[in-house]
Amino acid sequence: MLVLDDSESMNTIVSGTTTRKNLIFEAANTLVSNLLKDNTQLKIGVVSFSTKSITEEATLEDANVVSPLTDDVTSLKNAISNISPVGPRTNLDAGISLASQQFSQTDNKKYMIVLTDGVPNVAIDERNYYSDAVITKTKQQLQSLSNNGINMSVMLTGIDNESDKPATTEKTFLEIITEIFGTQDKPTVGNFYYVTDDKITETITDTIYNSLLPIKKSLKDITIVDYFPEEIVKNFDFAYISDANIGNITSKIDPSNNSITWTIPELEVGQTATVQYKLKLKQDFDNSIVDKILNTNQKVDVSYTDTSDIKHSETSDISPKLKLTEPPVVLPKAGTITFIVCSIITIALLIFSITKLTLYHKNTK
Repeated sequence: MLVLDDSESMNTIVSGTTTRKNLIFEAANTLVSNLLKDNTQLKIGVVSFSTKSITEEATLEDANVVSPLTDDVTSLKNAISNISPVGPRTNLDAGISLASQQFSQTDNKKYMIVLTDGVPNVAIDERNYYSDAVITKTKQQLQSLSNNGINMSVMLTGIDNESDKPATTEKTFLEIITEIFGTQDKPTVGNFYYVTDDKITETITDTIYNSLLPIKKSLKDITIVDYFPEEIVKNFDFAYISDANIGNITSKIDPSNNSITWTIPELEVGQTATVQYKLKLKQDFDNSIVDKILNTNQKVDVSYTDTSDIKHSETSDISPKLKLTEPPVVLPKAGTITFIVCSIITIALLIFSITKLTLYHKNTK
């Protein structure tokens, strides 16, 4: 659940014609898009909060469900963009209370992201602005949600002078903030980001995004078996140029099935696993392979476990190819001392970068 402040202060111009609403809501839209891009089981909902009419102030009516939980990116972005900041005060208690009611009762991962530019000054059934009762009620609600398995992240911005004291209390804004949210190093719950306006976009789209990824995407228990044709094994010596950068690979070709086996315990998104080997033509090679197109590999079998713990087995018969060609013999001129040089195949190193057994898995953040 994304919990967005829609109080009047969000209309504050922070740079040129850009308002705080522009920065926060545009970054929120980017966050929504990135989170849903690769997480097919994720759903996001949106609640806004401030305070409404005097008669409804300090009630749950200070919050509004902007969008129910959905994976429809277009719907979510439209809902966020259409929020109009109008409330005079900040009832965070109402916002997080209403947002928590949108979660299902099933045992799954639940996250709540609060983006606000104001210090909470009212709470449900607490109308005394910035009072100890408001502070206590808001803090207790944050703790209650966290204790019930909701992962909390709060970003607070827009505090121009934290040493100021609201007219209704002897506490400074900083003291109220610390009592409710704690500090970034020691937050009351989850993660707390207390930032200036110039850090809004980075905090939402990078810092919060990276902390929210519910799944560490990686392939596990990968086994790659590379089979060589008989003609390659008989006519070439096999050796590694570089060792496998991840996992373990057999040191030489297994004569029982002419293969090498590479095992990789885990390959994370963005990682590339590589190995390079060379085939060196033997001195006593079979002349029948000259001018013949040879496959360097017969096939490659790959098995792995995906991010949903489902096992897969794939086979590829795509292979690099080579052809040994005998250089032409130059005939000697009449009347000259002749040295007849036998045409010898001098292909010493055949390095096949194409056989860098490479696995890619597309990224999610």
